[in-house]
Amino acid sequence: MTDSSASTVLSPAQKALDLAHWRRTIHGLYRSVREADDPAVAHDLWRRTRDELFATSPQTPLLPEDRPSFSGLPTEPYDPAWRFELPIEPAEPYRMVVPTGTDGDVLFDRIGVVSVPDVGSLDVWRLATYGGGIFVPVKDALAGTPGGTYGGGRYLLDTVKGADLGPGSTPGSVVLDFNFAYNPSCAYDPMYACPLAQPGNTVAAEIPVGERYPGQH
Repeated sequence: MTDSSASTVLSPAQKALDLAHWRRTIHGLYRSVREADDPAVAHDLWRRTRDELFATSPQTPLLPEDRPSFSGLPTEPYDPAWRFELPIEPAEPYRMVVPTGTDGDVLFDRIGVVSVPDVGSLDVWRLATYGGGIFVPVKDALAGTPGGTYGGGRYLLDTVKGADLGPGSTPGSVVLDFNFAYNPSCAYDPMYACPLAQPGNTVAAEIPVGERYPGQH
């Protein structure tokens, strides 16, 4: 697929409008995912919509040289065994500081942990600055291996950006569906500064579902 916008110099206003469109699309996509009766059907919509955004949006994180050969993100088929509704359990408060080259220090506060069966515990973070979203990354045993997952980990939830699977059916719980694990933008363009999975979000188990990593960068 070829992105004709790669050779076009966009104005700051147009870049802002393109980013707004990307964010609108992602928020709408996850709303459809939350409202769907069949998670597998929702996952197919998620995969197809993201493929389309990566292929056609001027905001794609794909580098210009990677766009002509792009034919879709390497996403595994849906496996319902990897969908969980989990309570957020108390954890010792901790602040994570993520330095970036463009936005200064980005602050996250740990608000609890979730215990994932046969996987382990994952820290649950809240963005401590503007927006206040919930953030849950994960780095599994396949990270950095050939044909595996991205070495820096993937994102399960990043609600301030729209990646929100909703609450569980009991108060204080959250839906974590590893089929929707996706790579941060820095997996495709090293110019991005992405918060990556820390020790509390690193597990020894292999997580074979979700977006894999083609390993160009």
